[in-house]
Amino acid sequence: LQRTFRGKLPEIVCRMLLLLVMGLAWSFHGASCLPHPTGLTWAEEGAEGQCQCVPQLCPRATACPAGLVRDHCGCCLECGNAEGQPCDLDGSGTFYGRCGEHLECQLDIQELGYGGIPKPQCVCRSQGAVCGSDHITYQNICKFQEAVREREKWNLSITSDGPCQAVPQIKHHPQDQVNMSGHDVIFMCEVFAYPMALVEWRKDEEEFALPGDDPHISIQSRGGPLKYELSSWLQIEGVRKADGGTYFCIAHNKLGNATAKATLLVASAGTLSAPPSLFSSPVNPGEEAPTASEEEEDYSDYY
Repeated sequence: LQRTFRGKLPEIVCRMLLLLVMGLAWSFHGASCLPHPTGLTWAEEGAEGQCQCVPQLCPRATACPAGLVRDHCGCCLECGNAEGQPCDLDGSGTFYGRCGEHLECQLDIQELGYGGIPKPQCVCRSQGAVCGSDHITYQNICKFQEAVREREKWNLSITSDGPCQAVPQIKHHPQDQVNMSGHDVIFMCEVFAYPMALVEWRKDEEEFALPGDDPHISIQSRGGPLKYELSSWLQIEGVRKADGGTYFCIAHNKLGNATAKATLLVASAGTLSAPPSLFSSPVNPGEEAPTASEEEEDYSDYY
């Protein structure tokens, strides 16, 4: 401005006008802090922490699952980044922002194993599960705090460290299937429980648990996919007509048990293809059903 008017305006007036214009422009972008008139660029001012705070320009932050944090100037309160969101590794918060309460910025080094470029993201400082007063197990304190903010009227509190003790819950039920003689069949069942549950499989009203001494039936179980979960598979190789019936996934611990069931209908070789609707609805035992023409589900990822 001083150059434009060739000295017609005093230097102090030029500086005041410059600050006023810059302040108005910055406020339209939701900014809350102005730089000192030192000649540094905006980025340099933020990096040096030389912002001049103007609280009147601070926007009101609402609905923040991860809580409130200070902006890069340390002036206004804004929403913190939640777990899994990107963040600035140097803690400046100038680009992605700062992580919320109980969170810290870390590099995801697992991406290196897949040939990817690690990205900084917010990670909860504590990965221990907690039990809420709503009898729900939360993966960590950060997930619990998100629930507290979403349901303020509930007055949630932590009743104990670790998961809530409860009867097993079946998260993934085995699905009804129609298959043709000679093909392989796999039923899957995922269970959440604390204390950890034991899972067994039974068929119809039979007294003994599978597989028994039947060599073409096998059962595999492993922990996961999430903590305190157990996944179990029942596999029938070269299914026969006699294998048709109802299969039960039974999970039990010292507090109780839970049961889920699925029906297997075995079609004879050479029958007509079944309509697609047959695979999207439960099948009643004893009904004659044609063969499925769809490709069998790929379970290779489970082994």
